[in-house]
Amino acid sequence: MGLRTSRLHPLFGVEIHDLDVKQVDDATFPALVDAFNDHSVLLFRGQSLTDDEQIAFSRRFGPLEVTIRSINSQARTLPEIANLANVDAEDRLIPAGDKRNLFNAGNQMWHTDSSFKRVPALASLLSGREVPPEGGETQWASMRVAYERLPIDLQRHLENKVAIHSFEYSRGLVGDELLTPEHAAQVPPVPQALVRANPANRRKAYYVASHACEIVGMPTAEARALIRDLLERATRPEMVYTHRWQPGDLVMWDNRCTLHRGRPWDEDKYRRVMHRTTVAGDGPTAPDVPGATVSRAAEVDIAWGRAQLA
Repeated sequence: MGLRTSRLHPLFGVEIHDLDVKQVDDATFPALVDAFNDHSVLLFRGQSLTDDEQIAFSRRFGPLEVTIRSINSQARTLPEIANLANVDAEDRLIPAGDKRNLFNAGNQMWHTDSSFKRVPALASLLSGREVPPEGGETQWASMRVAYERLPIDLQRHLENKVAIHSFEYSRGLVGDELLTPEHAAQVPPVPQALVRANPANRRKAYYVASHACEIVGMPTAEARALIRDLLERATRPEMVYTHRWQPGDLVMWDNRCTLHRGRPWDEDKYRRVMHRTTVAGDGPTAPDVPGATVSRAAEVDIAWGRAQLA
């Protein structure tokens, strides 16, 4: 069955019109999978979802990840739901200066979900439950489009390289000691292929993020300079889609080939409650790298990371 769509951005992303994700039949679902593979970002407006309903729709695309435990975790939240909010378990605004808001600020750096896990994510689905009237947008950029625009010699240079991704490193760019040793132990550094191809259409993308911090076989400073260059190529203003949220919006995106980041808003004034489900990937993207380590973030790394929060 065909879908009625409209472009979100000239280069990638579509809005799917007139579709209730709670009632997608088996004849229509393959068209959604095709749209996901072709366009990378899908927007569904007017979706009034419970967590159970969001989980049920997300599971149609594959097994779901369980969110990592952090200082922001709430016991009442289902393990398949990442509760991205500036309100606490008692439904109160988290006060200014609280470490929980600083931890969430890491989402304002360009990243791809779960690249810091041995098996990175396939897709994320983010539901806008409460959205501020101004600010708090989410931006996406396509590493597939950026890869296709690279000079051929740089494409060849990236082939078969392996990057090391670390959640502890990326949160360290935001602030000190945001991960307890217990939480850091859940997410040790992992290797990821620097170039990935979508098995459905064989289109390639490079695969970097704020979590990427080393490239195997390269000096740290050189590797981080290359990672920054690739991120900057993908996130040039004309290549970025900025989504201004409406209540009931559901956005699904392909973590294999897109970057995203949240934008700031007046957290002392407005509530913002977003629930995310994450579809797990199929397997490791790169062989093990025994003894992989991460060098401490240098001043240039920290300055670059915090510049993304501005």
